[in-house]
Amino acid sequence: MRRLLLATRNLGKLREFQALLPEYRVEGLAAFPDLPMWEERGDTFEENATEKARIVGRHTGQPALADDSGLEVDALGGEPGVHSARFAGADADDAANVRRLLERLRGRADRRARFRCVLVLVLPDGRAFNAQGLLEGRIAGERRGGSGFGYDPIFVPQGYRRTLAELGPDIKNRLSHRARAVEALRPVLVRVLAP
Repeated sequence: MRRLLLATRNLGKLREFQALLPEYRVEGLAAFPDLPMWEERGDTFEENATEKARIVGRHTGQPALADDSGLEVDALGGEPGVHSARFAGADADDAANVRRLLERLRGRADRRARFRCVLVLVLPDGRAFNAQGLLEGRIAGERRGGSGFGYDPIFVPQGYRRTLAELGPDIKNRLSHRARAVEALRPVLVRVLAP
């Protein structure tokens, strides 16, 4: 089975990619404790994902896959966007980010939102490939459900009444922004990571 290094220390994200790419041995960065940390300074998801993949690829000499993703809320002009993980501050956890978002949306009728994921694969020779996935939906009025991570407890996908956290990982992994980005990148993965 071909190894694929995912540029993340987020265990929830790692589990999702392992489920989405069962034909690869997807590994996170646990085996590389001396890997330099990066700061997400880009203005776009693509800039951040590219920087992560390049750092991990240079340090390990292996193909590196990185994702940058986040939630874009129409009533907030696209926020939190690239700042989704730090929406409530640099050291905020998922619960704090969700609380801040719900506070900012209090009293607003327009709750349209989307999850956006950009994947970038960087090969040892420097070639880079990218793909994007979107999941349209709306923000619920309160947290609901116990699975998933991040904004899953307040995001209701278009065509559904339950949040991603209520739908569970099997359904989420079929329709998520990450699943759509993986499907868009899969032909590249098959071509360039062939054994």
